[in-house]
Amino acid sequence: MPKYIFAYHGGKMPETQEEGARVMAAWTKWYEELGPAIADGGAPVMSLKTVASNGVSDGGGANPLSGYTLVNADSIDAAVEMAKGCPILEHGNVEVAEAMEM
Repeated sequence: MPKYIFAYHGGKMPETQEEGARVMAAWTKWYEELGPAIADGGAPVMSLKTVASNGVSDGGGANPLSGYTLVNADSIDAAVEMAKGCPILEHGNVEVAEAMEM
């Protein structure tokens, strides 16, 4: 079955403990809904560097990555449907890409 990368962009750190608990509950609920489709639960990312032939820059560019998840799905359309329930959509977006099997 093909694998798809959910690349998260945007979002923000919770400002209070209560908001943090609410955000974690939303992610836990969504992951439970995805169930065995999750191939790798991924993680948020911390510091970012962009490496190019002309050097290294900080910050990840104009639309920096904020995290990722890897899922199994029958098609990119099925993966997009899964991504529509992602909690990041409250403050950001999800880029869905098929991982080419090599």
